[in-house]
Amino acid sequence: MNIELVAEPDEALRRAIAAPLLAFNAALAGPSGHRPLALVVHDADGGVCGGLWGATAYGWLYTQMLVVPEPARGRGLGRDLMLAAEAEARRRGCTHAWVDTQFGALAFYERLGYTVFGSLPDYPPGFCRSFLQKALV
Repeated sequence: MNIELVAEPDEALRRAIAAPLLAFNAALAGPSGHRPLALVVHDADGGVCGGLWGATAYGWLYTQMLVVPEPARGRGLGRDLMLAAEAEARRRGCTHAWVDTQFGALAFYERLGYTVFGSLPDYPPGFCRSFLQKALV
């Protein structure tokens, strides 16, 4: 065996690397039931200007990315996106949700009932990355 540094890895390579791990996990814990979840925010012209990207697996909703367009911030759109994702996760049988966030959005998630279960200080330097969870049932 040898090790190779790939300067610009693509999605196909990520899938190839992940395949043995996913097979191991499925053999140990059963099928994950992984399903992507996306909610899209469109502007007046129909273009994509924000939304939520995540997935459900093993009974958990993971919100990987939440983007609220600048003009809509503070007007409830982020809350509406999170609540819609949580509702869909419940329909899929999820009982919990988790998210990680960097500077600026911690209080937003706490207002939605999420609680911190871990943190990564100085990521990026001078800030903290927080990991939060919430029961959906």
